[in-house]
Amino acid sequence: MKPVKLGLLGVGTVGASTALVLKNNAIEIARRAGRDIEIIHASRKTIANGMPAGCENIKLTADPFDIVDDPEVDIVIELIGGYDPARELVLRAIENSKHVVTANKALIAIHGNEIFAAAQAKGVNVAFEAAVAGGIPIIKLLREGLSANHIEWLAGIINGTGNFILTEMRDKGRDFDDVLKEAQALGYAEADPRFDVEGIDAAHKLCILASLAFGIPLQFEAVYTEGITQISTEDVVYAGQLGYRIKHLGIARRTENGIEMRVHPTLIPEKRLIANVDGVMNAVLVMADKLGPSLYYGAGAGADPTASAVVADIIDVARTITTDPQNRVPHLAFQADQIVDIPVLPISEVSTAYYLRMRVDDIPGVMADITRIMGESDISIEAILQKEPESGAAQATIIMLTQKIRESKMDLAIDAIGKLATVHGSIHRIRVESLGED
Repeated sequence: MKPVKLGLLGVGTVGASTALVLKNNAIEIARRAGRDIEIIHASRKTIANGMPAGCENIKLTADPFDIVDDPEVDIVIELIGGYDPARELVLRAIENSKHVVTANKALIAIHGNEIFAAAQAKGVNVAFEAAVAGGIPIIKLLREGLSANHIEWLAGIINGTGNFILTEMRDKGRDFDDVLKEAQALGYAEADPRFDVEGIDAAHKLCILASLAFGIPLQFEAVYTEGITQISTEDVVYAGQLGYRIKHLGIARRTENGIEMRVHPTLIPEKRLIANVDGVMNAVLVMADKLGPSLYYGAGAGADPTASAVVADIIDVARTITTDPQNRVPHLAFQADQIVDIPVLPISEVSTAYYLRMRVDDIPGVMADITRIMGESDISIEAILQKEPESGAAQATIIMLTQKIRESKMDLAIDAIGKLATVHGSIHRIRVESLGED
């Protein structure tokens, strides 16, 4: 059987690693795919940089459109990243009846509906395992491994940069800005780190996971997104005193009223396994009706873990090239005509427990006023910590944990408390999830 021929768009860190994996593990890959797989054409901005050692025989071009228009290429590997020209290149490859493998979560989250519709019409595959959680095979799990299950909810640490920052703040008492600088120096965060620390990267990934879990269209704009830039070292310390850890989670949940999709800092009980996922590692916890809870852990980024997922997709596509397109695993797990546009709930309609931190005057009656407002808002208090003021200080810090309440009610309560003359500054809020079987 003739080899499957690949065109590689982008020979950066991941692209070079992908080329080397295909070369160094060629025999094992061929055994799994049933035929040889080889890169015949690659593109990179600076041709002078060449291909990695051992892959010099691959034809190299500066124009990626040469790859998608090459009649010899069976599968296009898109590792350029970003929205453009990635979208145009992928759609052109599909129009030329080529299969596509991509690690581009932003492309899938924003343009996936258009791309998958085009691929469905042309009878080609678009595989994207490496787009979420690096080398963890979470896409395959949701598309295939849990296909007998009704997925109830999932929660994931799906951005390693944010997890590294929060881990350092907890373990070493460092402040956010200090750790962010180190993350940039280590290459975990970009020079412009907003995609990571503001939650945009995690929101791209959560959008994809929710679509696969619930059979809904990709809708990135509906993901509530909140970053970690407002988390202070004292929040991390107080959370620990209450038996919790702060993690930046992506959470998707099916409810009677619609789908929750939200990315935000979250207090979770320190006894949960996912609370102990530290550093740059990723993890996704999935609650399925038949399996129950299951946790998937591993490297969420890096050249080799990402290349591992890319090559696994290449093997899958190579296996299906001779398969009837109607009988392949659907791109978004559910058959294309079974994707249902279930409403996505606004954050105001989501119910969670809450951690609140506020500065108040250290005088009698303050706590009574706050608890009165909470009671009038039907908010039950789970725990209270009052930190003694420093010597001579007129203000004290109060930490409160509440039971579960709708966000719109909490908004009203926070607004009322904030208007008290004895409460100073903003009231800091972090959502709390038990991540148990509720």
